[in-house]
Amino acid sequence: MNIVCVDDEPLVLDLVVSQCKALTQAPTVHGFTRSGEALGWLRDHAADVCLLDIDMPDMDGLSLANKVLELQPDACIIYLTAYDSFAVEAFAQHVSGYLLKPVSQQRLQAEVDHAIGAYSSSVGHTLPPRAKIRTFGTFDLLVDGNIVTFGRAKAKELLAYLVDRQGGSVTRKEAFSILWGDGVYDRGKQKQLDVMIRSLRATLDSHGVGNIVALDAGRLSLRTELVDCDLYRFLAGEPGAVRSFRGEYLQQYEWARESEGRLDLMWQYDRTQ
Repeated sequence: MNIVCVDDEPLVLDLVVSQCKALTQAPTVHGFTRSGEALGWLRDHAADVCLLDIDMPDMDGLSLANKVLELQPDACIIYLTAYDSFAVEAFAQHVSGYLLKPVSQQRLQAEVDHAIGAYSSSVGHTLPPRAKIRTFGTFDLLVDGNIVTFGRAKAKELLAYLVDRQGGSVTRKEAFSILWGDGVYDRGKQKQLDVMIRSLRATLDSHGVGNIVALDAGRLSLRTELVDCDLYRFLAGEPGAVRSFRGEYLQQYEWARESEGRLDLMWQYDRTQ
């Protein structure tokens, strides 16, 4: 589990970081004294929990939280502040917690337990899975909070298509037509697809998540129970995922436009209820 702490006072930050390291979840903790530095890290890494001071000079915690949630809609936000005057505005953002300084270890543990417990209930896991998939906007796979780089763009696109199929199996011929368009699926094309499948599996294996893709009797599928995906939580009606959808889905892939339209209709309907 990754925790990000942001506080402009170095001594306070050091204390909060040490308290977080002592949590029972044994998280990896990243501390920042400037909001911009934290956002830079969050553009390339995933955080499960963000502990944010509210009263900071370069960017207040409320504004920082909005930017964090734009980058990572699933992050649990817990505010740390010496003042209770921000409580109403903070809770209007539907954050996970609000702690007044100085924070006791027991209170911090309780807030983190609550935040992670709410997340786990919504996705059906006792702990967040190692593989996290983003489909809203452009497609990315993250493992343990780090964005995975694929050796072949078509291998990444194949994974995106399996995600879009939501666990449904995909024939090799169908996979080929998605990756290369209509054409004769001859032996040469089969070998070309084999290269992409091997590349995908090699990339996943190298990050320890090779089990998320199944190959059975020549058919490919994603084992959805082993991933955390914004699409699947959106479809389950999870409020954070619904809020994070802004009409953009798998933007780099033209074949995803039909699914994008369906999601947009669902989102529009949800807003009217």
